[in-house]
Amino acid sequence: MIWLEYALTGLFGGFLAGYLGIGGGLVLVPVLGWLFSRDPATAGMAMQMAVATSLASMLFSSLSSVIAHHRRRAIVWKVVRTMLPGLLLGALAGSVIADQLDNAVLGNIFGGFALIVGLQILFGSVHRGEKPLPGRFLGGAVGFAIGSISSLIGIGGGSMTVPWLLWHGQKVQKAIATSAACGYPIAVAGTLGFIVLGDSSAGTHAIGYVHLQALAGVAVFSVIGAPLGVAAIHRSSPLFAKRVFAAFLLAVAIKMLLG
Repeated sequence: MIWLEYALTGLFGGFLAGYLGIGGGLVLVPVLGWLFSRDPATAGMAMQMAVATSLASMLFSSLSSVIAHHRRRAIVWKVVRTMLPGLLLGALAGSVIADQLDNAVLGNIFGGFALIVGLQILFGSVHRGEKPLPGRFLGGAVGFAIGSISSLIGIGGGSMTVPWLLWHGQKVQKAIATSAACGYPIAVAGTLGFIVLGDSSAGTHAIGYVHLQALAGVAVFSVIGAPLGVAAIHRSSPLFAKRVFAAFLLAVAIKMLLG
């Protein structure tokens, strides 16, 4: 049954990623956290393992997206290079912070972030600005902030990177593509950090905090789910789906914040 649960989690996360254009971490982390909390071997570090496994799954699920965006010449690589040192250092810092936090505290942090994103989807709007892109120092600082928050809660950072790029005058397509490219180094550095820092008491099913069985199920089925979501978006209302997803995030936020 646990393999089926991992597969369904990956399928659901991949479907929403393709349908809504979001990273799967906002779905994977709460669901994996719940699954890991049921196992006595992983219950004490369920959130750390959920975050780490979510980041590791992005190494597989987001690579094809980055390649596709690059072939369309939609990625602004100058922005990626400017932010790259900060993204890498921030992702490592996020894994260190997550390792030091209590399981419940990390769940509350994710819940608070899910609450903000859910409310933003329901009521917020982002418009293109005209501010010039910052230089290397400020770009690196922004990359550090995005990388640390993303690695701390197991997401690719698109919910922060895309609005920031739009605010600096980038077109939507380029903002999404560049955000995808920025998310990959976050996944790489964050995963390495969680592998090195992780507790080995979870046994043969894990390398550090990365749960191998969950990673296999999620990685395979998220790749299957993503094109299904892309196909579905052309036959239904994305506005309705966004409202449903926002409701899901708000429910997750309330559950985590209330313990």
